[in-house]
Amino acid sequence: MPSNSARSRNAAAHQKAPERCVAMVAFPGVTLLDISGPAQVFAELSEIELPGPNYALVYVSSSGGLVPTDVGLMIDTVPIASLKPHQVDTLLIPGGPGIWKLPQDEVLMNWIARALPKARRIASVCLGAFVLAWTGVLDGRRAATHWRYCPRLQDGFPNIKVDPNAIFVQDGHVWSSAGVSAGIDLALAMIEEDFGHTIALDIARRLVVFLKRPGGQSQFSTVLAAQASDVEGRFSALHAWIIENIASDLRVENLAAKAGMTPRTFARTYVNRTGMTPANGVEALRVETARLLLESRQVGSVVEVAKRAGFGDDERMRRAFLRHLGVSPSEYRSRFSG
Repeated sequence: MPSNSARSRNAAAHQKAPERCVAMVAFPGVTLLDISGPAQVFAELSEIELPGPNYALVYVSSSGGLVPTDVGLMIDTVPIASLKPHQVDTLLIPGGPGIWKLPQDEVLMNWIARALPKARRIASVCLGAFVLAWTGVLDGRRAATHWRYCPRLQDGFPNIKVDPNAIFVQDGHVWSSAGVSAGIDLALAMIEEDFGHTIALDIARRLVVFLKRPGGQSQFSTVLAAQASDVEGRFSALHAWIIENIASDLRVENLAAKAGMTPRTFARTYVNRTGMTPANGVEALRVETARLLLESRQVGSVVEVAKRAGFGDDERMRRAFLRHLGVSPSEYRSRFSG
């Protein structure tokens, strides 16, 4: 950025209000991917014949012109004065390290406050949730933000129901997503709402991404959680081996031999490093494997998924899913596989 297409779209904002104007707020220190991720998703619609009006992307800032992102690249913007609040269909507020200075920009904050009740849809990406919180629009609603800032959002705004695990949350016409790349998931879900599953899937394929990581899905996979606990990475190789041999005999004795330890030493060290027993660690990785198989629908039956993930039978997998995810494998597939 700025690109020729961005300039042409911004220039068009001066002439005619688009039918579905997606206004993306920019400010110094905005996270580039918070804007460019959703923008690329929306822009892909121009290559598809749609059953309704397309989106027109407009990047707005207080005074217009080039706005520096957190990585130094510039975004070409139009001044907010050129876009009336009632012209906005979807208002998207990204995050970034510059977010904490935004309350000092009274012009921009006042414009956002006027646009919020007029927009058909309101969204935040990552730390953009704090802007919505400052305006009060999240009071009494569920919301998501980057996992690192969930406690700060909850403590500062007790009337908000912060979901620390969600990739994105839709509460009525107000949407919010977790950190950075989750904005892509949010944008795909918006396209699915407006144009249907088939078009959203087409966009996902064009961008070579998953159609969606469901809004109820954790920001962290089991593998990431284990890596975060094992700060020295002592068991990284073991975890990789477990995933590659997930349907094998993964009793403590076999894991200990792979790690080059006695079973007693291995069990004690594993708990100290990861916070889980070896049996719980294996079960969590099997749930992760089964979850991905259920989402992809590459395996037809739940029974076959249970075998491939190393559970042996579907009842054992069902109990593990209820412990880890709170839903059965069948419920998970129907809810999250699209």
